[in-house]
Amino acid sequence: MCYFYPGIFIKQLDILPLYGRIFRYIKPHALCKLFYKRFDKMKLSARNQFKGIVTNVNEGAVNGIVSIEINGEVVSSTISMNAIKELGLKKGVEAIAVIKATEVMIATELPKISARNKFKGTVKNIQEGAVNDIVTLDTKLGAVSSTISKNAVEELELSVGKEAYAVIKATSVMVGIE
Repeated sequence: MCYFYPGIFIKQLDILPLYGRIFRYIKPHALCKLFYKRFDKMKLSARNQFKGIVTNVNEGAVNGIVSIEINGEVVSSTISMNAIKELGLKKGVEAIAVIKATEVMIATELPKISARNKFKGTVKNIQEGAVNDIVTLDTKLGAVSSTISKNAVEELELSVGKEAYAVIKATSVMVGIE
């Protein structure tokens, strides 16, 4: 579905003076189609973006759980029913799981925890920062990045080659489509 916000969209296209004269007669969706080719696909700052196929949608009254299979692993996402409907999510649809690195916890042992997404991997890289480090795990999903404190890296004794788990709550997984 394409959304059109007149003030923002028209200013970006430098056609604000035409708004009152021409575009009041065109439906918003038609405008999106008309100018869609002028914009590239959206790029996100979220480090973790994994493309897969929806295998299940468990619908609730307000939220639903969307399961996306990616390289043999299943990622669970809890999103609103409105989002599920607007994105057209159903079994067999291609979707992208989007996870901010700050939402990925790292564990060296698989804990008993309510988080639905737990992916085993090996530490591929640790990018050191002043306060936080970015830990990258090689998993079946692909490379999963996590931003955690330097203290946590030290306490977990993380190093390149060490086995670890990426742990992500289902409510921290956004879903996108192309």
